Amino acid sequence: MGGSIASAPSTPPAAALTTDASATSIDVVIPATLKFLLANIKNVINVQLLPENYPTWRSAIYKLFAANHFSGYLDGTILPPPKHLLTATGQLTLNPQHSTWTLIDQNLSVALFSTISPPILPYILTLETSASIWKTLEQRFFSTNRSRVIQLKNELQSLSMQNKTMTDYLASIKTTVYNIRAAGGTVDNEDVFHYILNGLPPSYQSFKTTTRSSLHPISLDDLYSLLRCEEVHQTTDALRELSFSNIAHPEGHLALFSTRGRSRRRSSSNRGRGRFSPSNVNRASPRPP
Repeated sequence: MGGSIASAPSTPPAAALTTDASATSIDVVIPATLKFLLANIKNVINVQLLPENYPTWRSAIYKLFAANHFSGYLDGTILPPPKHLLTATGQLTLNPQHSTWTLIDQNLSVALFSTISPPILPYILTLETSASIWKTLEQRFFSTNRSRVIQLKNELQSLSMQNKTMTDYLASIKTTVYNIRAAGGTVDNEDVFHYILNGLPPSYQSFKTTTRSSLHPISLDDLYSLLRCEEVHQTTDALRELSFSNIAHPEGHLALFSTRGRSRRRSSSNRGRGRFSPSNVNRASPRPP
């Protein structure tokens, strides 16, 4: 990718400054770190910017730019140098540092464009610098993500296990917490702990009481494990109670068997009367002479 970026012949920027007013051309070279970033940004940033993933995208982009010493172009701390310099003879000449800054900034803008989804591109296509792109995206998505965080926190508080398995219930909790943090919000693990307990059905009341009164802190990972074990215990106990109930109260099964037996005998008797009824016998006997 880096090889496809057009650049002038490899002349060091420092040697490009001239005091001759008739020779004002500037040759600049793409820095190696910029070539690396351009060639690898799509491999490192494997998601495109969408309204719902702005905080995640922003964090990944900023870290990549900072690792290659370009974060100042995003946050505006690396300002463009003056475009011209005044020579000793009073002539204006192009500033090679400005040319280098422009080269880097424009390539960084292209790199940003490559990680932004098509629906968002129209809002930034006319912007001139990486810093203006960065600021515009931040202003556009800040309020949107704030509303999303509020919505997700309300969902988290109202989640309940209902008819889900424990694995599915905990997965829904984890997904909602992840989405809150991905949208730029924060949620304390202690709050998540209580939201999980509040969403459990009444059969877990004893477990909730014991957990909340524990003298030792319980991490979320430990809570997940304890809840899965509790689900297994409750399922096992329910099956055991059902088995004991069948053993202790067999009357229902005996009554059902007895009813079925009488039904079979009654049916057999009816069939017998149908075949060998007196009327049939009379019809079959010969008349007396």
